[in-house]
Amino acid sequence: MNTLKKIKILLFILVIPPFLFSCKKEIAPEAKPLEISIVKVLQQDVRLESEFTGQTFGQSDIQINPRVDGVIESLNFKEGGLVTKGQLLYTIDPLPFQEKVHQSEANLAEMQARLAKTKSDYDMMVPLAKMNAVSQRELIAAKSAYSAATASIKAANANLENSKIELGYCRVLAPISGLIGISKVRVGDYVRPGAASVLNTVSDLGDVRVRFTMSEQEYLRIFREITKKDSNLKGAGKSISLILSDGSEYSEKGKISFADRQIDPTTGAVTFEAAFANPDQLIRPGQFVKVHVVTDVRKSALIIPKRSVIEMQGFYQVYVLGNGNKVDMKMIQIGPSYKDSYIVTDGLTANDKVALGGTSLLKSGSVVTPKINDWTPGKAEN
Repeated sequence: MNTLKKIKILLFILVIPPFLFSCKKEIAPEAKPLEISIVKVLQQDVRLESEFTGQTFGQSDIQINPRVDGVIESLNFKEGGLVTKGQLLYTIDPLPFQEKVHQSEANLAEMQARLAKTKSDYDMMVPLAKMNAVSQRELIAAKSAYSAATASIKAANANLENSKIELGYCRVLAPISGLIGISKVRVGDYVRPGAASVLNTVSDLGDVRVRFTMSEQEYLRIFREITKKDSNLKGAGKSISLILSDGSEYSEKGKISFADRQIDPTTGAVTFEAAFANPDQLIRPGQFVKVHVVTDVRKSALIIPKRSVIEMQGFYQVYVLGNGNKVDMKMIQIGPSYKDSYIVTDGLTANDKVALGGTSLLKSGSVVTPKINDWTPGKAEN
């Protein structure tokens, strides 16, 4: 073998090993178990609430109507402000009614003069009749004239009193203390008495009323439950919650005041009214609110977060943490919702721990690193 061939064989041997080494397969590192949030199944008494749509009213909403006709002369209040009982609100042109008072006073004075004359005539006739100086007919006529004058005085006094009352109606006063609305009339407007003629409305906002309707079926179920001797719903009507239009819960609790005497045949619903304190006057008449009423109480109910439940074609499943930190999927049956949770009626026990959802990597039989979270229904998990 010549020297050139020996050099080629040596170079081949030196170059081959790196290629052979680079072709070896690398070993992948072992995957770590998934860290999964785990919560305990809670067992507690649960007060289930039903939600109804309601409308607010003042404790008293008094419409102000004119009681005499005439032209509005002045508005004596600030629209949308507070007024006190007896405060002057409107004045109606009093001149026509002052004239009626003067006419009534003149008519009364005339009747009083007539009464004085007829009384004098009758008093003079009495002794003359005893002496037969005048006939009995003349005496009776004098007595009748005196009686008629006396009756005329009563009529004139009544007419004067009525004229003064009408004059007083020209000053429209606040019937109650409360919040007054926007005026329906302005200075110079002509108004007349009648239910259709409304000047304004005053609302007493010390307490507010909320009216809402409940279906006949719900009403019958609740009524039957409350009338049971050992009912869990007794007193539920004294703790009514109110949700405002911005989603916030009203700070005051209310109580049922009454239910309507009948079920509306057109809607099949019964109207309820609840009373709420309104110390800050936050609630105004006409607001639409949501009313939460406790309609069921579940003793020692099992509850889990909705986030932990997997729904597939009407079936409900959860991952339950078992021995060795292994999770297994279980079928469960759920009852009504409670805040952000479900009541579990079958499939779990109070000692179980369930995994929260949020990852598609979790499979039945997976070994996980559990992260135990404390949780309270209606609040975010810690």
